[in-house]
Amino acid sequence: MEKDLRYISAIIKQRGRRILSNYTVTPPQFIALQWLFEHGDMTIGDLSTKMYLAFSTTTDLVDRMEKNNLVKRVRDEQDRRVVRIHLLSEGERVIEEVIEKRRDYLSNVLADFDERQIKEFSELLTKLHQEMKKD
Repeated sequence: MEKDLRYISAIIKQRGRRILSNYTVTPPQFIALQWLFEHGDMTIGDLSTKMYLAFSTTTDLVDRMEKNNLVKRVRDEQDRRVVRIHLLSEGERVIEEVIEKRRDYLSNVLADFDERQIKEFSELLTKLHQEMKKD
């Protein structure tokens, strides 16, 4: 099972990179955009912690994304010393398009599965994910 999960993970990663090759977004930038898309504005420190990257690496990443109009830095209203990274509409568009292409790919892969198998598989994946998050 571990071997199958490892191979599936590698295929998903490869496919994701292939989809991203049609955009001006690198895989690490896409991961950052996903964090912002799913969790809202965050500081560079928060983002670097989530991505397990050095603060300086995350700063460079955000600089490049800002140049491509994917994100912008915004001063916190309550504390002007705090700067948050805000996802712009172009960044949101990229995320939505790439995720849609990933979903299309998954639908094609699951074409030979019946509705019951897909439902059961989804439930088991959710359960596995919940168990893994406990650690």
